Amino acid sequence: METIPAKTLVTKNKNTAWFGTEYSMNIYRGCCHGCIYCDSRSECYQNTDFDTVKKKQDALRLIARDLKSKKKKGVVGTGAMSDPYNPFERKERLTREALKLIDHYGFGVAIATKGSLVTRDIDLLSRIQSHSPVICKVTITAADDALSGIVEPGAPPSSKRFEAVKALSDAGIYIGILLMPILPFIEDNTDNIQSIVEQGAKCGARFIYPGFGVTLRDVQRDYYFNQLDQHFPGLRQKYMRRYGNDYSCGASRAHELYTFLENVCGQAGLNFRMKDIIKDYKGQYQCEQLSFLR
Repeated sequence: METIPAKTLVTKNKNTAWFGTEYSMNIYRGCCHGCIYCDSRSECYQNTDFDTVKKKQDALRLIARDLKSKKKKGVVGTGAMSDPYNPFERKERLTREALKLIDHYGFGVAIATKGSLVTRDIDLLSRIQSHSPVICKVTITAADDALSGIVEPGAPPSSKRFEAVKALSDAGIYIGILLMPILPFIEDNTDNIQSIVEQGAKCGARFIYPGFGVTLRDVQRDYYFNQLDQHFPGLRQKYMRRYGNDYSCGASRAHELYTFLENVCGQAGLNFRMKDIIKDYKGQYQCEQLSFLR
């Protein structure tokens, strides 16, 4: 695996609106899941060979230095730009070692992944959760393996990801599903959404957080349309007629789908609003801190 230079690994977020994370950390650069919709292929990220995974040089030393230097504890988010549980992590173990450092320095962690390997680190996630907030988010956009194999060809099939959700839930880890992006004309139907919610609830998910639509720009738009031509002939033309060159391509029935999601999540007892998810997984720790300060 190629190594690339890095100056810092744990950076402060400008706001905490996205799952309440105070810091961000990306140990790897690039991704090999091959998702046809991934915005990280766009030119603005300056990663011309995005589908090749690289590790950052001296990552663990940098993470230890960065965490030690933070004056304020908080939740470290990882998985926004590169999946921390790519296939190489099984051998490299950089994410696992980073979790040990997060535990050692008393931080929380928020993980976003499509990798079922996350279950390997249940022991560390449990240790961190004993003192700080932990939230795991497993992305599932297609209820069945056949469709997930087309839109996310290099990632574990959806069934394996549901199994990971169950394993994490059974271990007491706060776990939920990222239902995004829901691709227009492909995944934006009530059957797909209801099946994901029902399977998620059965596996012990605590929340389903949605994104009904997809973003497209420059290089990524071309890549996505080429994939549509290959797997969904004629769909490129429907996108062009409806969205033109728009960056944000929302599902045609987004409001209706959200209302449907609200109803099925309500029936299943699952959170689906960001503020409720943050309150749920952080609440007990905030109460403990306030009690300590009294």
